[in-house]
Amino acid sequence: MSDQNGNRARGFASRAVHAGQAFDPTTGAVIPPVHFSTTYAQDGIGGLRGGYEYGRSGNPTRAALETQLAALEGGRHGISFSSGLAAEDALLRAALQPGAEVLLGNDVYGGTYRLISRVLGPWGIRLRVVDMSDLDAVRAKLDERAPQMLWVETPSNPMLRITDIAELARLGHEAGALVVVDNTFASPALQQPLALGADVVVHSTTKYLGGHSDVVGGALVLDDDALAEQARFLQFAAGAVSGPMDAWLTTRGIKTLPLRMRQHSENAQAVAEFLAEHPAIAHVYYPGLPAHPGHALAGAQMSGFGGIVSVRLADAAAARRLAESTRMFQLAESLGGVESLMNYPDEMTHASVRGTELAVPDDLVRLSVGIETVDDLIADLDQALRGL
Repeated sequence: MSDQNGNRARGFASRAVHAGQAFDPTTGAVIPPVHFSTTYAQDGIGGLRGGYEYGRSGNPTRAALETQLAALEGGRHGISFSSGLAAEDALLRAALQPGAEVLLGNDVYGGTYRLISRVLGPWGIRLRVVDMSDLDAVRAKLDERAPQMLWVETPSNPMLRITDIAELARLGHEAGALVVVDNTFASPALQQPLALGADVVVHSTTKYLGGHSDVVGGALVLDDDALAEQARFLQFAAGAVSGPMDAWLTTRGIKTLPLRMRQHSENAQAVAEFLAEHPAIAHVYYPGLPAHPGHALAGAQMSGFGGIVSVRLADAAAARRLAESTRMFQLAESLGGVESLMNYPDEMTHASVRGTELAVPDDLVRLSVGIETVDDLIADLDQALRGL
């Protein structure tokens, strides 16, 4: 494969390591320095060196990460934010005006729903929800009223539904909607939404891109020049920028992304297969299982099935006991780090959507399967399940 100039295009792993990471020209340091300066000397009024004037408008370390992000997702523009929700907020305000509507998946991150319904709702943004994995249901909603934005999350959080990105992009574009895909769960190592027709990719870089549970961040990747310019303006005007150390930590994490995602997926597959056979488990949600309704689609549009497994137990009491009984799986918010985490969404990550159309079953537990020795993870789950 070649790029637009006829040169051989680099593979994903090479881009993860090298995009935006040229050695320091002054010292030859292979790892570019972290630029902590908040302000930059000018060669006369308006004579900016490299376009840098103030840390909120630009920073070389952040710019390097943005080059890396764009290269991973195959987009022209990468924009790094202080959090995933900050990225979402800038995109929503850049693309929409009061009176506009978002058609949202009914199984997405609770913070996304909260942002649109409770923060941007009073500003005039309307919201409808639908099961994005049900194309007939999506068509019905689009026929009923065309939204300005179609918001897709696949695999979804926490029910692991799989959505046909290419078909939804086609349907959304026919309706005149901007198609946004939250690619946090899959990461660009496993899924490339822009190549499948999406307009914008959103990430919480806190998760798999950073990968070590030590940095909060978010990102947008897109091709549209005007929309990217508006999102950057809003970021500059409102100030939701990632700091230089946060940007550098994210860059460092990205360099091992393909290796980590391979191990996350391998471990999660083994964990899901173990849980699917356990009598204490009522249901396992993992796209790598042939019984999963989105298994074939996930196999077609993803290069791996990811590191998240959700399970339902007999009741809420059993789910809570499991969440509080593991030893290697730590009870904590978030996901995507090298360590395994256990989460009870009803009272943790998705508490904000209780009583809404996005409410999560109270008998469900979500596992973020790390890269530890998988036999140790299974042994930990086995001892916890035996104690129910």
